[in-house]
Amino acid sequence: MPSLKDLKNRIESVKNTRKITKAMQMVAAAKLRRAQDAAESARPYTERFNAVLGGLAASVGGSDSAPKLLSGTGSDQTHLLVVMTAERGLCGGFNSNIAKLARAKAEDLIAAGKTVKILTVGKKGRDAIKRDLGEHFIGHVDLTEVKRIGYENAQDIARDLLARFDNGEFDVATIFYAKFQNVVTQIPTAQQIIPAAFDAAEDEGATTLYDYEPSEEAILADLLPRGVATQIFAALLENGASEQGARMSAMDNATRNAGEMIDKLTIEFNRSRQAVITNELIEIISGAEAL
Repeated sequence: MPSLKDLKNRIESVKNTRKITKAMQMVAAAKLRRAQDAAESARPYTERFNAVLGGLAASVGGSDSAPKLLSGTGSDQTHLLVVMTAERGLCGGFNSNIAKLARAKAEDLIAAGKTVKILTVGKKGRDAIKRDLGEHFIGHVDLTEVKRIGYENAQDIARDLLARFDNGEFDVATIFYAKFQNVVTQIPTAQQIIPAAFDAAEDEGATTLYDYEPSEEAILADLLPRGVATQIFAALLENGASEQGARMSAMDNATRNAGEMIDKLTIEFNRSRQAVITNELIEIISGAEAL
């Protein structure tokens, strides 16, 4: 049974921890508002941009003049998985859920006889996957020093991917990130970005709204690289909002758990103190009776 001093030290330690988790919760809440606004503001542009690209892609179809970013290499043997996670932890299952989805995809591709290459954005994803799939790693993007994600960060990642694609290092590229829904829910998502893939809803009706000059193939050749950067930027923004939402929720749970632990330790401390007082009274009474 711990002594009164030990219990008192544990209570003080948990109280200090509760102060830290409460402060982190408040910081995450402040950052969440900005990150959520940025992610939600980018969605209409991204959706419309993809709709225009989808319409152009539908009109070009499988023609021989279609850009390589749309038609692909004609093979799907080599897959590049771009795993986007946070640089920091203490955000619940945010990082592990993205890593789990990417790991499952990699294992399925390897079982099917495909070649898998992994590029990580954020050290938490690298740490989670490297132990099992370290031999498939080809690079890492460190955003530790980046205070606020900007489009230039997405452009740097996109240039790297496009250069690797032009050099024939992979056939298909898929990004993994968490789509922000609310503070409690962040949805791990896998999205193919090379070759470009569009939903049917994005294709529908886009070709009837515009006449394009110069040719649709020329416009696609210019817009598709921008589309890759746009999708990466949108994924980074969604990840940023999801990270802060998950951290806010995790720190709120940690604060409540610390409060419950303090209550239990306080009860145990009071019981132990009462037991000590009772023993001292018994000793005093026994001593008085002996006299």
